[in-house]
Order: sequence, then C-alpha cells, then structure tokens
Amino acid sequence: MTSSHEYNLSDVAQIVKGELYLQNPRQSVVNDILIDSRKLISGPKTLFFAIRTGRNDGHHYIEELYEKDVRNFVVSKEEIPSSFPEANFVIVENSLQALHKLATHHRKQFSFPFIGITGSNGKTIVKEWLFQLLQEDYNIIRSPKSYNSQIGVPLSVWQVNDENDLGIFEAGISEPEEMGNLQSIIQPTIGVFTNIGPAHDKNFISDIQKAGEKLKLFTHVHTMIYSPDYDAIREVMIRSGLKNKVNTLTWSRNNTADMIIREVTKDKSHTEIKAVYENEVLQIKIPFTDEASVENAIHCWAVMWHMGYDNNTIAQRMQNLQTIAMRLELKEGINDCSVINDSYNSDLNSLNIALDILNRQKQHKKKTVILSDILQTNRSSFELYDEIADILQKKGVNKLIGIGEAISRHANFFSMEKSFFKNTDEFIRSYPFSGFNDEAILIKGARIFEFERISNALQQKDHETVLEINLNALINNLNYYRKMVDQEVKIMAMVKAFSYGSGSYEISNTLQYHNIDYLSVAYADEGVELRKSGIYTPIMVMNPDEQSFDAILKYQLEPEIYSFRIFKRLEEAIERNLLPKNKPVKIHIKLDTGMHRLGFLEEEVEVLINRIKENDLIRVQSVFSHLAASDEGENDDFTRSQIDLFRKLSDTIQQAFDYKILRHILNSAGISRFPNDQFDMVRLGISMYGIATDHKVKNELQNVSSLRSSISQIKTVKPGGTVGYSRQYKAEEERKIATVPVGYADGLSRLLSNGKASLILHGQKVPIVGNICMDMCMIDVTGMDVQEGDKVEIFGENQPVNVLADKMGTIPYEILAGISRRVKRIYYQE
Repeated sequence: MTSSHEYNLSDVAQIVKGELYLQNPRQSVVNDILIDSRKLISGPKTLFFAIRTGRNDGHHYIEELYEKDVRNFVVSKEEIPSSFPEANFVIVENSLQALHKLATHHRKQFSFPFIGITGSNGKTIVKEWLFQLLQEDYNIIRSPKSYNSQIGVPLSVWQVNDENDLGIFEAGISEPEEMGNLQSIIQPTIGVFTNIGPAHDKNFISDIQKAGEKLKLFTHVHTMIYSPDYDAIREVMIRSGLKNKVNTLTWSRNNTADMIIREVTKDKSHTEIKAVYENEVLQIKIPFTDEASVENAIHCWAVMWHMGYDNNTIAQRMQNLQTIAMRLELKEGINDCSVINDSYNSDLNSLNIALDILNRQKQHKKKTVILSDILQTNRSSFELYDEIADILQKKGVNKLIGIGEAISRHANFFSMEKSFFKNTDEFIRSYPFSGFNDEAILIKGARIFEFERISNALQQKDHETVLEINLNALINNLNYYRKMVDQEVKIMAMVKAFSYGSGSYEISNTLQYHNIDYLSVAYADEGVELRKSGIYTPIMVMNPDEQSFDAILKYQLEPEIYSFRIFKRLEEAIERNLLPKNKPVKIHIKLDTGMHRLGFLEEEVEVLINRIKENDLIRVQSVFSHLAASDEGENDDFTRSQIDLFRKLSDTIQQAFDYKILRHILNSAGISRFPNDQFDMVRLGISMYGIATDHKVKNELQNVSSLRSSISQIKTVKPGGTVGYSRQYKAEEERKIATVPVGYADGLSRLLSNGKASLILHGQKVPIVGNICMDMCMIDVTGMDVQEGDKVEIFGENQPVNVLADKMGTIPYEILAGISRRVKRIYYQE
C-alpha cells in the first residue's frame, strides 16, 4: 500500500519506538508498506513489516525481498541486520504494533472528517454507497474491499494523502480487545454502527459484550449514527454513558429517535422509504427491495443529513445507487483461457488486488488486462495513467486492452503489447476474439463501461448449470483447522477426484498461495496436470499404477508405496530413468493398521526397511495410515488401537533411518476428535470444503460449493396430465411445472426423483416431480411468482449437500465427486 507522504526510516524508528540499524542511508526513504512478500511491486521505497502470526512468520521472507531490492525492514529479531549489510532495519518488540503506531501517526497528519463504520453486517455496502453518494463533492479515500482487520485498517489509512478531504473506513473485529487499536488508527469523527448480529458469536459472551466492544470505535467521534431498534446497541449506549458524551443521530421504525421511519413500500425492483425528521416528512427511493439494502440506505441517508445535504439532492442520488460487487469471479474462458471478472469497479486499490490474483494464475504464461478508464479520481490523467503503466509493467502484464477515451489518450505510456478502443461497443464489434488463446485475462472496468458484456463474450458457454466455488470459504476452513493443530504440524490437503468436484488446479493454486505444506492426488495424471499448470507444492500420489512411474519421476511427484509389487515397479523406473545419485525419489510408506485396504502389514515392515536401505535413490518422506472410523464415537476404541499400532510401526521405521521422516494418520474428523495424535502432519479432506459430521465443527465451517441452475421453461399441467419418463408423476389438479437444465449426467441422481428431494427457488423448497432425466429435471412451482430464467439452487447455502446425501442414503463425497466436468465451475472471492 502506497502513500504520497514519504518517511525517512529514522523518523519511522522514532514513531514506532524502535531501534534503528541504518546500514544504507542512501536508501532509507519509504512511502510503500508491505506485509505480504507475494505482493511486492517495487523494492525501492518499500518498507516491509515482518509480522508473526499463528501459522507464519514474515521474518522468513526477508532474504527473498532483499534479493528483490527491498532495503527497509521492521523486524523483531535482533540477529537479522548482520545478514543483510545493505539493508536498514528498525528493531521492535512487536511488528504488528509498530505498524499500528505508524498508521496512527500518519492519520494524525490530517484534519478533515473521517467516517468510521462498524457492525455485524453491511459495513462494506454502507462504505461503498457513501462513496457513490458523496464522490461528486469530495476527494474520498476509503478502505479497499473489506480491509477492516488489524492489518487491513492500518494499510488502508496509510494511503491517506493531502489531496483527500474525506475518509471512509470500516472496522471489523472477531474477538474482544481489538477495536481499541482500530479506533486509534482511524480516529473517526463521524461514526456509523450498522447493526448487531450473530457474526463471531463464539468469541463473545453475549451480544451486549460484542456491541460494547464495537462501540469503542466511537469513543471520540463528534457524531454517532445508529438505530436503537437493536436492543444490544441501545443498551450499551446507555450503560457506557457514550450517549451523553457524543452527539447522536438515531433512526428507528419502533422506538423514539431523531428520524422515524413511517413507511416502507416495495414494488418489483424499488423501495420507497418515508421518514419524519425534524417534523418534516421526507422520502427516498432506492433500486433495491431486500431488507438489508433498506437498512443500509437509511444509514447513508442519515449520514448525508448530518453532513448538511438537502433531501432533494439525497433523493436524486439515492435512486441511482448501484449494486456493490462483493466478489471477484474466475471462470473458464474461450480458447483455453481463464477469465477473471472484476468488472464492477475500477480504482487503483482494487486494480492492485485484482492484479495479485491475476499473477496467481500460473497455468498460463501470458497475462492480459482489459482495463477501462479509471474514474472518480481528482488526480491528473497524466500522473494517473503513468502510475498505472508502471504498475502493469512491474506486475508482468503482457498485453493491455484499454477501453475509454482517457486511457486511449495515454497509450504511449504503456510499453507492453496494447490496443485501445473508445468504448465497449467498439471493442466487441472490432476485436478478433479468436485471438485470445491460452492466456489469463483480467477484466477490470468501471460499471458504466458495461464490461459484463465482455465477460459474457469471453467465458466458455456450454451449460446453464454452474458449480460456484467460494475460495474465501475454502481458506476460512483451512485456517480453522490450522488453529486446531500445533504450529509445527504440517497440513496435507486432499485434492483428489478433481478436488471433490471443485476443480483441481484452481483449488490447488489457491492452497499453494496460502502456503499449504502438501497436496495429495489419487493418480499420477492428476499430479502431472498440476505440475504442468505451475503447481510446485510437494504432491503425494496415493494410487500410483505400474505405468505411471516414469511420469512420477519426470514431474517430481511423490508416490505412495503400499506393497512390494509397487515398490519393485518404482525401482525398475529409477533404473530405467538413470536418476542422479544426489536426487533420490521421495516416497510415502502406507501402513495397514486396520482399514485392510492398501498398505504394509506389521509383519512386512522389517523386510520393507531392508529393501529401502538397499537403494540409495529412495528416501522415505513420510509414513502414514488411514483411520477406518475416526468420525464414529462407537468405534473410538478401534481408532485408538489403529493409532497405537501406527505409533509402534512408524517408530520402528524412523529408528532405522538417520533422517527425519514425517508421520501422519489423522484425517479431517481425526483432527478434531483425536487432537493428541497429530504427529508431524495431518490430512485435510472433505472438511476443507465445508462438510463435517461433528456438529461443533460443522458450525465453524463455511459452505464452499453451490450447484445452481435456472428455469428453462414453465408450463401448466392440467388434471390427469403426467410429467417425465414413465409417467411417474400424475397431476391430480392443475399444477405449474418448471423445467430446470440439470440431470443425472450433471450429478443430480435419479434416486432423488418423484418428490424425494426438493430444489430451492426464491428461498423456498420446491419438490422434484417425475423422474430426473439425463439433462434436466422438473419441479412443481404451483402458486409461486416465477419467471423463466429465475435462478435455482440444487445445493449450497440454503440446502447443504448433506441434505441430498441423506435422502440418497449416501455421503456428501459421492455427490461432490459426481458433479460432471461439463458443469461449468465459477470461482469467486472477495
């Protein structure tokens, strides 16, 4: 994150109360803060904060950054400076606290209004809507995306500069004693408390405690805006005495307040809101109908009143509010391309974030950016596009397609392959789309350019049914398990069977970016595909067949060895491929401790050890086994007997070799149920995708995969009419039947036919009628207001996949792994 202010490192040391080691005075001026080594744009003038977390340590990346010309570091290890003679260091007790101190100091340099927003929900929407409503009158600095954490807030505030005259920042917390830090960094003058809800309930005793903690953001505001309709907020305002210390502007539908909401009227696409404020009846109209949007709009309404806007101006701007895209999508594109769709906003902050995601797409060598004019900035276009050109160059973008008059005027700034168009119509009409081939394409544009048309033209069109994969949820689930295992314990992620239907490369690439220790696939061809796509994380192959060892050796995969026959095939491949003596093949020994599927038995271990010792080109990387029933309490005695046998056999193997061998036996269920048996590594499978049998664990995981489709046709079936093959459904009275293009060839089992299961339409369950066909199914929508094209959920947030699994008498694995490859995968994240 870059600031227009420059700081000398000696000043930084004083601000953060650190000890300065100035070894390179000529390169001691900084204006850019970095906390993630993967997001480096340029080394000079970058200050890296080496922050320790529960699972990572920024100090491990200093050498890498030093080699990339970063010369200024804030660290908490005194032994580091001597290792890097041309670098400057500030030694502190805690690097995160130092980051907070620097951001707090930076904030104090500015006296214009800062709006601080917190609450359980709606923070980002309120922030972005306020930006839309106020941008005509202010040069606004706001936090990017959802940068509202202990790290995100200081990075956001660091970007404030002299050109700004209004700041809008959101603050989020997940546990007590966090908000005080964020208050000192943001120092809001206007506060908005959106609401209080169940988010992060587990870390707070009650809503009262949670509301009280969030309230700390507003201890020094001039004016606070909130609704007393939330009991917890109303109570903590009274208990804390804050109501008597700061000015308040309240709104309510039920209680006494400054602004009373009298009437909320909705039609199909708009909501009209009438309120009484200072004895005057006022109204606004917004282009949304959901309750969350109504609440968010009222908060924005109150802010604008407080800032002195007349209601005519407010009403005019409110009716032009635009949807906030809370997610960035990754889709399969035409001609073997990958398309990253972030076509709803365009500013420098979000461009940098999107470019980081573009750079993760290692499966393509060529990177293309389709970029519109950057709007809503008061900077000179010369300065703006010069900086954009520099960013694209440093991010390794190979081709730029610029759309808009402003970016076109500055075409000479861009040194990569480039082409420019006045508007989206001209681009779609004249650009040869067949020229896109095997490249990663980022679509990044302001909403008025209608880049969704470009996204639709570039994405692979083969099916209305899609499997949406939430990458944020995937990482949330990974991090939940990371907190459960000891810090030194590694995690192996199972990405076999097309990552449980979610897509092997995309899931593996995301896990690799988040520093997963190991990946595991079922067959060698899965691992080869990942290696060809740029996955370099160690990969274990669980079921190597006799013909696959040449590929395993070529692509540096690590085979599971479970029998002497497979061991012999490996030895033959090693001899055939003439491997050098200094590059032994890493293998993973599978022990059978009671599953009786694959693996060496106890009586075979001594012979196995001798066979391995005879071959210097084989190295045991790990020893492992499978638990047969770790999720079933009634089988805990058997599970413990498996663990005891594994400990005994793996001890024997370890003692036979003079190097460290990893040991692992726990699967997803085992991690939570047998925490004392983590050994050196655990294997995370189905739970990473949001599925668990333990109710406590299930409540902490987020849904990753959602299968969705849409209605193809609606028709009326008269009494006596039948639906589907074999006429299994017969209408006893007139029914309205909708056809949905998802069938058993897509993964929707015929076992769910004839009312056994339902789909979700407009939040309601609608039964499947008749037999499920190969490519489609029929649902009963009688009495509902539905249209062709309306979205339908097969499983997802509203109907977990285990609901369908229970009705089929199977397990969620089978359903997820059975989703056909012809179903388009769409990956998204904030």
